[in-house]
Formats: sequence, structure tokens, C-alpha cells
Amino acid sequence: MKKKWILFAGIAFPVMAHAQGGTFVLNGRLGNLDAPAKAYLDRREDGKTILDSAVLHNGVFTFKGEVKAPVLCMLMVDHEGSGMPNPSTAEDKRLVYLEEGTINLVARETLEDGEITGSPINKEHGRYKKFLSPFDEQMNSLNRDFAASTEEQRKDTVFMNALGARYDKAMQEKRALMKQFIAENPNSFFSIVALKELGVHLNMDLAVLEPMYKGLSPALRNSPEGKEFAASMDRERRLVIGATAPDFTQNDVNDKPVKLSDFRGKYVLLDFWASWCGPCRAENPVVVAAFNQYREKNFTVLSVSLDRPGRKADWLAAIKKDGLEGWTHVSDLKYWSNAVAVQYGIHGVPTNFLIDPSGKIVARNLRGEKLQEKLAALLQ
Repeated sequence: MKKKWILFAGIAFPVMAHAQGGTFVLNGRLGNLDAPAKAYLDRREDGKTILDSAVLHNGVFTFKGEVKAPVLCMLMVDHEGSGMPNPSTAEDKRLVYLEEGTINLVARETLEDGEITGSPINKEHGRYKKFLSPFDEQMNSLNRDFAASTEEQRKDTVFMNALGARYDKAMQEKRALMKQFIAENPNSFFSIVALKELGVHLNMDLAVLEPMYKGLSPALRNSPEGKEFAASMDRERRLVIGATAPDFTQNDVNDKPVKLSDFRGKYVLLDFWASWCGPCRAENPVVVAAFNQYREKNFTVLSVSLDRPGRKADWLAAIKKDGLEGWTHVSDLKYWSNAVAVQYGIHGVPTNFLIDPSGKIVARNLRGEKLQEKLAALLQ
């Protein structure tokens, strides 16, 4: 059984923000750290990744810039000065919203322990995080128990299944909390954030999501983020099981164009992932096992990577390290703005679509045992 409860409950996804933009100043203080310690600010705007850095002097660092609207970013500090950390595995990191005005963050030892002042949207974000804190407590307990376990325990099916059951229960309670927050806060931007995350967890089940969306205030539904979520629901209606998978062309690892329609006549698992995505990397052994078992039975995989601009080497290294060389990989290295990901309305990774030989979608988001079960039913 894979360690699916590690890395923020097993899925990675982008988040939006709203209200007015303008000039931001982010003033930070982290203990008394000095050079070579360095802070990094990683954000995405207008489909582009923007990376800033600042050296710490007596714990102090500052970022300044322009945002068209408040935007969620990843703030990271490399204490040793060894280079830009991987956002998925960085030891000291924190999600922070940038918005017009001066934002202050003061922390003693780690960014997550610090206090943010001067920012209304970060204050609301804190309220939302507090609302979800029962889930965080369960996940922290689960991760502590896993970290403290022995190798023998990790090989013990009973022990691992018990942890898995705790994970499933925690995720169920988180979904309930998000639904409650949406119902009680119809005008909060974070109701859209919660709705978007629920869309990932529920595979964009419109029967559940649409009534919640309609329960939001008219102002929130008509906000840019509300309209974007409505558009994502419209896209979802075009990607239902039984629909023809939209064709696309994207370059492979050798910069040669590949079309989805090139694979007509085979069952194809269209798999969206990224080298930086911990949950994707944890799921890759499942995909490899499925490919090896059914590759001679008219089945293959076509992987679309959401890797960042300038990070082709990371993409190729992950393919090699995870043993994924047996099938075709494509990417335009545009992160969440990957053209195919946008076309398919991808809000989180890993995400996949199983497509039959005629090009129709026959299943979605088959992870773990569900992938094996579906392929066995179709191909054995």
C-alpha cells in the first residue's frame, strides 16, 4: 500500500485569489538568519511563473512588485544557502497571498510559525485554515505515527491498512468541513477555494458541486473566480464518460509532435503529472505496474507533464528515476498553463482519463487498485 497520506493529503493543485491588485511589499523577518540564507518567492500570474529571491540580513528580507489581483505564492527560505528548494520538499515554506499594500511576516524559527499582519486576504485565509484545523491535526498525527514507525511495521499490511483507514476518515471529514464552510460563508472568497478543492477530490461531480455553487452569493458567483469555476463546470460537461476525448498535439521529450489521435485503436491512460508533484511520484509505481501488465493487450500510457519552464531536466530525470521510459511523454513546460491541461480543465495532479480504442472516455481518475480493477475488467 502506498503512503498516500503523505504530502498534503495526496494531491497538488493551484489556487486563485480575487479583489484589487497593485503594488505589494512583503516584509519578512525570520529569527537572526544571515547570508548565505536566502528567501524565494514563487508565484504564477498570467500563465507565467515568477520567481524572486532575497538574501537575509539579520533575519530580514523584502520583496516588492506588482500584482494584477491578489495571488497565492509559495514563500520558501533556504537556511543553508544551498540553492532554490523544491517546493514539494522544501523544509521551510509557507503559502502567502500577495495583495496591494504592505504585508508583514514575523517568525522566530520557521515561516509556518510566524504571524502575518497588514493583509485582509491573509487574515481571511487564516480563518479558513483554522476552520479546517481538525483535519490538519489528524494529518499531523498520522504523519507522526508513520514517521515513528519501523521498517517492519511499514511492511505490515495490518499496520499500513490501519493508517490508510485513518487517512480516508480524515479526508472524509475534511470534505465535510469544506462543505460546511461553503454553506456558512456564501460571500467568502475561500468558499470558491473550498469548492475548487472539492472539485478535485470529487472528480468534478457536478451533481454535488453545482448546487453548492448556486448557493454562493451573486457577487461571488459573478467575481472573476466565480466565473472561472462556472467555466470549469462547463468544460466538465464536455469531458463526461462516453464523450470523445478532445484531440491535441504536444511535443515529446525529443521535441517531436505527438497527437492523442495517434493512439487510436488502443486503450490509452492519459495521465497528467509533474516531477515536482509528490503525490504523482507516489502514484507512478501503480501506473508502471499497470503498463507492464497490459502493454501486450492493446494498452499504453500517454503522460502529460505540468513541469515548470526551464525545468526540462527535472522532467527527464523523474521519468528515468521512476522507470517511466516505456511509454510516450509530452509537455510544453508551462506549469499549470500547459495547453493540454487547460484544454482538459486540470485543477490538480495526478489526474487521468482512460480512453478506449475509438477515442471515447471510459473512466476517470483511476488511482491505486481502481486502475488495476478497471483494466482487468476491460482487457482480461
